Order: sequence, then structure tokens, then C-alpha cells
Amino acid sequence: MRTERVSGNGQDDRREPKVVVGAAIISDGRVLACARSAPPEVAGMFEFPGGKVEPGESETAALVRECAEELAVRVEIGERVGRNVRMAHGRSVLKVYAARLLHGDQPRALEHSALRWLSAAELDTVTWLPADAPIVAALRPLLLAHP
Repeated sequence: MRTERVSGNGQDDRREPKVVVGAAIISDGRVLACARSAPPEVAGMFEFPGGKVEPGESETAALVRECAEELAVRVEIGERVGRNVRMAHGRSVLKVYAARLLHGDQPRALEHSALRWLSAAELDTVTWLPADAPIVAALRPLLLAHP
């Protein structure tokens, strides 16, 4: 997927969209949902933890780093969940990966207002951010397969 933009000198600037990664952390048949604390227009909505992939960083390395920064946990990254989700008018793309906690780590809400573990039946009990919502449908079979 490519986006086009006219640069300051009037030439087309073709760039790949920024990649944002999310972790669907699964434990005992439930997935971790994190409530945003900011900005105000999305505060209280739920997302999968993660963030931007930095230059020279792999998607999985970015997820490991983001989970440590946001939740103080170590994770092992697994397979992709769902499809790419376009964000920010095509300037970004969200890619979500299944993940599992390592070494008995327990997530802490360092950057979120709340954390909830949701079963497949509970996925629709929270309001997901628009970018994360399409992943929920793809996640349900994974949760049902790992009771």
C-alpha cells in the first residue's frame, strides 16, 4: 500500500504508510484490552497495546518494546491476527499480532486508565477504537480455540 503526497517543492512524494503494531495478549482464553487515557476524544475507549514501529526496528521488536513500556511485561510474539487496518486517512496501517506473557509477568496500566481481560463472549462489552474493532472479529475464534 502506498500513499501519495505533494512535497514542498511540488513533486509527488510516494511513501509507504507508517506501521503501527498492536499485541493481542492472550492468556487462559482471554485477551487483554487497554482503556486509553488520552486524548480526550478517545479516552475510555479500548485498544490493543502497541505503537509505532521505529526506523530500523522490526514489527515484532517494536511490539516487545511497546509492551515493556506500556505494561511492564515481557511477551512472545506469535502469528498475525486479522488484516491490515488503514488509519489516519491512509497515512498509517495497523498490524496486530497474537502474543503471550512470559515469566509469569502481569500487566500494569502504566499508560492506560484501565486493563480488562476479555473472553470471546465479552469482546463486545467494551467500546473499541475504530482501528482495533476489525481485529476483534478475527480474534474471537482464537480465544475459543484456547480455553
